[in-house]
Amino acid sequence: MFDKEKTLAACNAFTKNTLMETLGIEYVDVSEGFLVAKMFVDSRVHQPMGFLHGGAAVALAESVGSMASHLFIDREAQEVRGIEISANHLKSIREGYVYGTAKIIHKGRTIHLWEIKITDEQGNLISLCKLSNIVLDKKKT
Repeated sequence: MFDKEKTLAACNAFTKNTLMETLGIEYVDVSEGFLVAKMFVDSRVHQPMGFLHGGAAVALAESVGSMASHLFIDREAQEVRGIEISANHLKSIREGYVYGTAKIIHKGRTIHLWEIKITDEQGNLISLCKLSNIVLDKKKT
């Protein structure tokens, strides 16, 4: 049985001492077909003109899409790597939360394809991203 709170707690624990923790990315909602993370937009993630840096938006997208793939695999035997990401930045934002929602487009044995929509608190689309992940067998040591 799927336990939403336990899954979110595990996702958030996984980010300790990582870029996700540095950027303040927090996983906030999950279900069988999607994962949502939020990130606060302030000077830590601004570009020089005072708007959300495109690289920070892409980091949010890759973080939520990769973690979503992680939820689908056998974590004892497999691991996930991002192999391609693309982003279209459609709107700017200076402050407030942005939310990255990853929805599966294709779930194969070795390739996962995700659509990640980054929106503001009003639901306006900030960036639209596509992420391809590869599922690899862990090397035996």
